[in-house]
Amino acid sequence: MPVKIRLKRVGARNTPAFRVVVADGRSPRDGKFIEEIGTYQPGKKDDNFKLNLERADYWVSKGAQPSDTVASFMRKARRAAAAVAAAK
Repeated sequence: MPVKIRLKRVGARNTPAFRVVVADGRSPRDGKFIEEIGTYQPGKKDDNFKLNLERADYWVSKGAQPSDTVASFMRKARRAAAAVAAAK
């Protein structure tokens, strides 16, 4: 079972919003998923995504493959966490 970390579209027409989910690679984009680990709202300017980085790292350690977009969110979340840790 190839597990993927990808976006699931929710929201109204012309007002997209996405959930970051862990899903079987064979399931449809908006279909069944294993776990929801974040959100993404492209209409917002700053801070438009939230991601539970611990759960994302757990699933990657178990062999899940993040999509390109989710991988960029993970990089940004790591940079933000490092900046917060450096400020303390």
